[in-house]
Amino acid sequence: MQGIKNGKTILVAEDDSEVRSYLEMALSCDGYSVEVAQDGEEALACFQEWQSRISAVLLDVMMPRKDGLDTLREIRQIDRDLPVIMISGASSPLNIVEAMKLGATDFLGKPVNNEDLRKAVKRALEKKDLPVPERRDSSSVTGSNQAWFGTNPYMMEIHSVLPQIGWSDAPVLIQGETGVGKEVLAREVRHHSPRANKPFLKLNCAALPSELVESELFGYERGAFTGAFQKKPGMFELANEGTIMLDEIGDMDYKLQAKLLQVLQDHEFQRLGGKETVRVDVRVIAATHCDLEKAIEEGRFRADLYYRLNVINLCIPPLRDRSEDIIAITEFLIKKHTPSGTAIPTVPRALKEALMSYTWPGNIRELENMVRKLIILRNPEALVRDLQSKTMRRVPAAAAAQATVKHSPEYAAVPVIKAETATSISILQRVTKAKEQAETEAILEVLNATRWNRKEAATRLNIDYKALLYKMKKLSIEDRVASVPAGSFSSASD
Repeated sequence: MQGIKNGKTILVAEDDSEVRSYLEMALSCDGYSVEVAQDGEEALACFQEWQSRISAVLLDVMMPRKDGLDTLREIRQIDRDLPVIMISGASSPLNIVEAMKLGATDFLGKPVNNEDLRKAVKRALEKKDLPVPERRDSSSVTGSNQAWFGTNPYMMEIHSVLPQIGWSDAPVLIQGETGVGKEVLAREVRHHSPRANKPFLKLNCAALPSELVESELFGYERGAFTGAFQKKPGMFELANEGTIMLDEIGDMDYKLQAKLLQVLQDHEFQRLGGKETVRVDVRVIAATHCDLEKAIEEGRFRADLYYRLNVINLCIPPLRDRSEDIIAITEFLIKKHTPSGTAIPTVPRALKEALMSYTWPGNIRELENMVRKLIILRNPEALVRDLQSKTMRRVPAAAAAQATVKHSPEYAAVPVIKAETATSISILQRVTKAKEQAETEAILEVLNATRWNRKEAATRLNIDYKALLYKMKKLSIEDRVASVPAGSFSSASD
């Protein structure tokens, strides 16, 4: 039965006739007038003719003649504020980021749930009238977040799309090594959302047994198990209208993943030992250091849950690949942790060099611990010696690791870095060069062994696929290989 008309018209551009009919019917039942188009060209013609009547637009990303991104780009040239919701069955992170940069209001993955559609349209129409929420939790870096995001190109890219990602209610998957700041980024996403002043709850899926994770997330009824003396609400109930961060989602029990998928799809669940259906409105932000695609291949992670979570994917590079930001982050952390009324310690040049040369296996968490040590001890010279000692211990280990794989006849020779005197280059600089050479040789060795299958190489090197691509670009590995003449590949013994 069609609902009462509310005076708002939605333009739907979708090339699939069945999906187009479904969207038209669902929106009509919610009281909207609907105009439909089969492709981008038709959508633009309709928009230009009925511009004053159109309240919002639903655009499929993949359409003939003119796709959704090109259509969005042209709509934004005419109207910068019109709500535009993108829809896609292949929610590539690149497509999502590009759509957000072009000014998309929200992003929905196919198949489109009726409840998600209703909420997305309502939220988009109300967005202009909502005030920008103020930050409430002091753990967020908002207000000084530029220091945390720094000048690294990839981090600047993430920072630029945060407002659009925040206003969307789509799930977010944050990937990165342990200690890179995944929770900080999750709080930044939440800060930019209409849920900023609502609850933010976090659960580490790897820190508890699967039974406890389930009871923590979904709650339980009295008598559900031994020790359940009274009913307890779970985190999904407590975070209703707010945000839940599921840290280390890759370590969640496989059986429990099915129940989580149900909540994401239907926004409802049952407590342990209960029969009552509980409905919630919660945005989920998941984080992991694992390669989830590899976990799917190994049968440890559900593919359907991965695609449901992976609507927006943000990958934080490790601190060693953000060397340009280390000093700025250090100074930010010093100001953050120095007690009020206490002199802020300075960072002398020798310590800055040591900070830049160290590889930071613990990432920002390790740097933050070092900063706290500096504030307490006020002895930068001791920290320099400590970092130098750690660096010297790690270089032989890295060299030994890459030496163990130097037995392939396809090993590509790279220029040897000549030793320089202490007067022309510092010890730390030589250590850095030696580390980079060791990393380059190790990566080249594995790439050649896998016939330049980068995904397989990332698996053998035990690093994230995107991290491997980033490191290859930083070390100019592709450029070096391209410059090696044919027939110059030799064994390690040459």
